[in-house]
Amino acid sequence: MPPLDRTAQQNKTFKQRKSFATRKMEVEGIRSKFPNKIPVIIERYEKEKNLPPLDKTKFLVPHELTMTQFITIIRNRMALLPSQAFYLLVSSSSLASMSLTMAQLYQDHQDDDGFLYMTYASQEMFGL
Repeated sequence: MPPLDRTAQQNKTFKQRKSFATRKMEVEGIRSKFPNKIPVIIERYEKEKNLPPLDKTKFLVPHELTMTQFITIIRNRMALLPSQAFYLLVSSSSLASMSLTMAQLYQDHQDDDGFLYMTYASQEMFGL
Protein backbone atom coordinates (compact mmCIF):
# COMPACT_ATOMS: atom_id res chain seq x y z
CA MET A 1 0.00 0.00 0.00
CA PRO A 2 1.54 3.39 -0.96
CA PRO A 3 2.18 5.94 1.80
CA LEU A 4 -0.47 8.61 2.28
CA ASP A 5 0.29 12.00 0.89
CA ARG A 6 0.68 14.88 3.35
CA THR A 7 -2.84 16.29 2.82
CA ALA A 8 -4.51 12.91 3.33
CA GLN A 9 -2.47 12.41 6.50
CA GLN A 10 -3.52 15.84 7.84
CA ASN A 11 -7.19 15.07 7.19
CA LYS A 12 -7.07 12.05 9.46
CA THR A 13 -7.94 12.51 13.12
CA PHE A 14 -5.28 12.23 15.79
CA LYS A 15 -6.58 8.79 16.75
CA GLN A 16 -6.36 7.64 13.13
CA ARG A 17 -2.78 8.89 12.73
CA LYS A 18 -1.32 7.14 15.79
CA SER A 19 -1.85 3.73 17.33
CA PHE A 20 -3.47 3.35 20.75
CA ALA A 21 -0.17 2.13 22.25
CA THR A 22 1.71 5.14 20.84
CA ARG A 23 -0.90 7.58 22.17
CA LYS A 24 -0.90 5.92 25.60
CA MET A 25 2.92 6.08 25.82
CA GLU A 26 2.82 9.73 24.78
CA VAL A 27 0.36 10.57 27.57
CA GLU A 28 2.44 8.67 30.14
CA GLY A 29 5.49 10.71 29.15
CA ILE A 30 3.55 13.97 29.29
CA ARG A 31 1.96 13.15 32.67
CA SER A 32 5.34 12.20 34.19
CA LYS A 33 6.96 15.46 33.03
CA PHE A 34 3.95 17.67 33.71
CA PRO A 35 1.83 16.08 36.48
CA ASN A 36 -0.22 19.27 36.95
CA LYS A 37 -1.22 19.55 33.29
CA ILE A 38 -3.93 17.82 31.28
CA PRO A 39 -3.16 16.58 27.76
CA VAL A 40 -5.93 17.80 25.45
CA ILE A 41 -6.45 17.14 21.74
CA ILE A 42 -8.66 19.67 19.93
CA GLU A 43 -9.67 19.01 16.35
CA ARG A 44 -11.91 20.81 13.93
CA TYR A 45 -15.17 19.08 13.04
CA GLU A 46 -14.61 17.29 9.74
CA LYS A 47 -17.44 19.15 7.94
CA GLU A 48 -16.58 22.58 9.38
CA LYS A 49 -16.38 25.30 6.75
CA ASN A 50 -16.56 28.59 8.66
CA LEU A 51 -13.93 28.34 11.39
CA PRO A 52 -10.21 28.43 10.68
CA PRO A 53 -8.04 25.47 11.61
CA LEU A 54 -6.02 25.81 14.80
CA ASP A 55 -2.25 26.05 14.42
CA LYS A 56 -1.88 22.99 16.66
CA THR A 57 -4.06 20.22 18.05
CA LYS A 58 -2.27 19.28 21.29
CA PHE A 59 -2.56 21.42 24.39
CA LEU A 60 -1.24 21.05 27.93
CA VAL A 61 -3.77 22.71 30.18
CA PRO A 62 -3.57 23.52 33.91
CA HIS A 63 -5.97 21.53 36.13
CA GLU A 64 -7.59 24.63 37.64
CA LEU A 65 -8.42 26.30 34.30
CA THR A 66 -12.19 26.56 33.75
CA MET A 67 -13.91 25.77 30.47
CA THR A 68 -14.72 29.47 30.13
CA GLN A 69 -11.03 30.36 30.34
CA PHE A 70 -10.06 27.54 27.98
CA ILE A 71 -12.63 28.61 25.37
CA THR A 72 -11.25 32.15 25.56
CA ILE A 73 -7.76 30.79 24.83
CA ILE A 74 -9.05 28.79 21.84
CA ARG A 75 -11.06 31.77 20.53
CA ASN A 76 -7.93 33.93 20.69
CA ARG A 77 -5.83 31.29 18.88
CA MET A 78 -8.40 31.23 16.07
CA ALA A 79 -8.65 35.05 16.08
CA LEU A 80 -12.45 34.93 16.03
CA LEU A 81 -14.54 38.06 15.94
CA PRO A 82 -16.85 38.63 18.93
CA SER A 83 -19.82 37.95 16.63
CA GLN A 84 -18.50 34.51 15.61
CA ALA A 85 -19.83 31.63 17.67
CA PHE A 86 -18.22 28.25 18.09
CA TYR A 87 -18.97 25.14 20.08
CA LEU A 88 -16.46 22.94 21.84
CA LEU A 89 -17.68 19.40 22.28
CA VAL A 90 -16.08 16.96 24.69
CA SER A 91 -15.53 13.41 23.45
CA SER A 92 -17.39 14.43 20.24
CA SER A 93 -20.71 14.24 22.01
CA SER A 94 -21.47 16.80 24.70
CA LEU A 95 -21.13 20.43 25.62
CA ALA A 96 -19.42 20.89 28.96
CA SER A 97 -20.55 23.29 31.64
CA MET A 98 -18.53 26.50 31.46
CA SER A 99 -17.94 26.43 35.23
CA LEU A 100 -16.19 23.03 35.19
CA THR A 101 -12.45 22.94 35.68
CA MET A 102 -10.33 21.05 33.20
CA ALA A 103 -9.51 18.57 36.00
CA GLN A 104 -13.22 17.80 36.45
CA LEU A 105 -13.70 17.45 32.72
CA TYR A 106 -10.66 15.21 32.42
CA GLN A 107 -11.85 12.99 35.25
CA ASP A 108 -15.23 12.47 33.59
CA HIS A 109 -14.26 12.36 29.90
CA GLN A 110 -10.68 11.24 29.42
CA ASP A 111 -10.16 8.67 26.70
CA ASP A 112 -8.71 5.23 27.39
CA ASP A 113 -5.42 6.46 25.92
CA GLY A 114 -5.26 9.28 28.51
CA PHE A 115 -5.98 12.27 26.26
CA LEU A 116 -9.04 14.47 26.61
CA TYR A 117 -10.53 14.83 23.12
CA MET A 118 -12.49 17.90 22.02
CA THR A 119 -14.01 18.92 18.70
CA TYR A 120 -14.85 22.47 17.68
CA ALA A 121 -17.45 23.62 15.18
CA SER A 122 -19.37 26.75 14.27
CA GLN A 123 -22.76 25.05 14.66
CA GLU A 124 -24.17 22.51 17.04
CA MET A 125 -23.39 19.02 15.84
CA PHE A 126 -25.98 17.02 17.75
CA GLY A 127 -27.62 14.26 15.79
CA LEU A 128 -24.59 13.63 13.60
